[in-house]
Amino acid sequence: MKDVYLLSGFLGSGKTSLLSHLIEQLKAEGLKPAVIMNELGKLPFDSKSVDEDVPIKEMLEGCICCTGAEKMEAQLQMLLEGEEFDVLLIETTGAAHPVEAMDAVLSPFFASRLNMKGIITVADCKRWLDRDKMSPQTRMLFLEQIKHAHLIVANKVDLLSDDEVAAVTMQIQGLNSHAPVIQSSNAKLPLKMITNLEATFHGQEVKQAAIGKQLTLSSRLHTFTESIEQEEFEQWVKGLPDTVYRMKGYVPLKGYKNPYLFQYAYGMVQWLPEYIKMEPQIVIIGENVETIVVIGDTLND
Repeated sequence: MKDVYLLSGFLGSGKTSLLSHLIEQLKAEGLKPAVIMNELGKLPFDSKSVDEDVPIKEMLEGCICCTGAEKMEAQLQMLLEGEEFDVLLIETTGAAHPVEAMDAVLSPFFASRLNMKGIITVADCKRWLDRDKMSPQTRMLFLEQIKHAHLIVANKVDLLSDDEVAAVTMQIQGLNSHAPVIQSSNAKLPLKMITNLEATFHGQEVKQAAIGKQLTLSSRLHTFTESIEQEEFEQWVKGLPDTVYRMKGYVPLKGYKNPYLFQYAYGMVQWLPEYIKMEPQIVIIGENVETIVVIGDTLND
């Protein structure tokens, strides 16, 4: 199983610098990284900063989320089938919400091949001090990127006074008390800081992974052991807490030969018939997903 890290953060925060530093350190450890870069423009400016020997896929003119999720799955498929690599680094566009970005990676197709290690958010400290000057929508995204991180890089501290650095660090920690905050200049981050992250719960590891790990945004893979009545499943979905943001996968429904493709987002449910027999699994994305009891089974999935 290959480890995956998502690099999040606002436009110009230093994500590409962080990406370059991590690539350099991974290679020094004898590991081969691969990269997916998600850019809003037509020209892949950022990708020119990645060494030629690193497999790279680009997603131009669009976000990883929504319709871009299908493109992301195609890029992942090409990487997994056509390239040798040990670790995958995904640099999201500054306009991407962490939940959307994580959702795109956690396709049931790759559940047994990719291990989502976590979201590393680069926070521009200077921009943080000026956040009240942003539009409400922009400020909300900025805060959401920090709120859902598993690790926060408080970048550009060299541009602040000691008192400002202390204030910014305390305020960011107050917004997300679960994620370590690392002060940085030039987005330099020691590799060892990210290797202990764990944002995915796999089967029997659910209970174990929850011990001592208070994650904000996390995911869980659930495998069904029996078919379920569609109406009962939808009633279960309606009773889920607001902290469940996304679900997708294949649900085995009584009376149907193949599991149905199921998707859930913002309280909306979508069912689509599947014409080949897919693995009966769903991925659940949200907060405290390890505590949710899935209909028809217990936590010992």
